[in-house]
Amino acid sequence: MAMAFKMATTGMWVTDECKNSFHQMKWKRVHRYIVFKIDEKSRLVTVDKVGGPGESYDDLAASLPDDDCRYAVFDFDFVTVDNCRKSKIFFIAWAPPASRIRAKMLYATSKDGLRRVLEGIHYELQATDPTEMGFDLIRDRAK
Repeated sequence: MAMAFKMATTGMWVTDECKNSFHQMKWKRVHRYIVFKIDEKSRLVTVDKVGGPGESYDDLAASLPDDDCRYAVFDFDFVTVDNCRKSKIFFIAWAPPASRIRAKMLYATSKDGLRRVLEGIHYELQATDPTEMGFDLIRDRAK
């Protein structure tokens, strides 16, 4: 059986797959983004979708459901003013208005536990619609 990491505050478990996918993104650069979801019945946080290195921020935004919550991490590459290549990892808590209240509460209370498991996140965004996580916000925060 796969290992899981318990988030004490909510009784949720983060699967090994979540942590392993994040490490592959962070160190090996094989994913541009990862979308996580909570399975309420099993109390597990699992990987919902991964985006390959050629995928964009728009691909991530398009993969988030209109009527359910998700967490996502995005590896943002950029070049600084002094011409250095850099990368920053963003954590996005997605909770659109059409989500069920129970889901919004579950995702809100489980967020910090997942963030602790995913070490190396630079910035966090909370979004209820695409304008709150626009690419320009990511670019501005990463400078």
